[in-house]
Amino acid sequence: MADAHSKPNHDYHLVDPSPWPLVGSIAAFLSAVGAVMWMKGMTMFGLKAGPYLFGAGMIGILYVMAAWWADVVKEAESGFHTRVVQMHHRYGMILFIASEIMFFVAWFWAFFDASLFANEAQQYSRVEFTGGVWPPKGTEVFDPWHLPLLNTLILLTSGTTVTWAHHALLHGDRDGLKKGLWLTVLLGALFSVVQVYEYMHASFGFKGSIYGATFFMATGFHGFHVLVGTIFLLVCLMRANAGHFTQKQHLGFEFAAWYWHFVDVVWLFLFAAIYVWGGWGAKIALH
Repeated sequence: MADAHSKPNHDYHLVDPSPWPLVGSIAAFLSAVGAVMWMKGMTMFGLKAGPYLFGAGMIGILYVMAAWWADVVKEAESGFHTRVVQMHHRYGMILFIASEIMFFVAWFWAFFDASLFANEAQQYSRVEFTGGVWPPKGTEVFDPWHLPLLNTLILLTSGTTVTWAHHALLHGDRDGLKKGLWLTVLLGALFSVVQVYEYMHASFGFKGSIYGATFFMATGFHGFHVLVGTIFLLVCLMRANAGHFTQKQHLGFEFAAWYWHFVDVVWLFLFAAIYVWGGWGAKIALH
């Protein structure tokens, strides 16, 4: 087995034994049990242990993610990611993004189901009276041509900067790669700041509002993906500063760019469907 790892006669990578799948599954189980106990108000030995179990599980998950990906980076820099391995990694990333697309389809489905069939949505709303219209009567929505438009321009600009960074890497321009990544990370952070500011000034809440529930679930999960993508690109920036990535082998950066473009495209659909069409005709909240 040692010889197979040191002198392989094939293009596949035989990974070393790893503790991370087991540790990660235990951490995920703890976080799930803790979340259920927390939401249900359950106790263990007379103590409300739900929040602590959930917190411990999340810390474990984050640690496993960091350690496992650090191992993958070491494998890449050690030359284990041959062209065959890279091809399979690409297949995996494509399937992951496909699953993410279906994830957002669910939130769009929920929003359109409630908005196109407002009378039916009213039957399941114990607090809110929709009046058979969408947005529901009395709802003050965001002006789509204010902060949402600003965030749209920010994300579209970040898409160009990450493309610039990729182009620079392909042409051996390390300085351009770093500058493009810096700008993309800053723009991603700016998007998150603007969205948090927008949420703080919302005239509607998540609870007791079918409009608020569908709005915050769709835009909130997208915001989470922006945060994840920003961290992904920040790691790529750190790796670029450490001398990682070459013109022929830069899967980590390539996947970060794919993910970021996916986030951009989803936001365009969110902006058009939820902010513009979904708030059409409603009163604009003034702050």
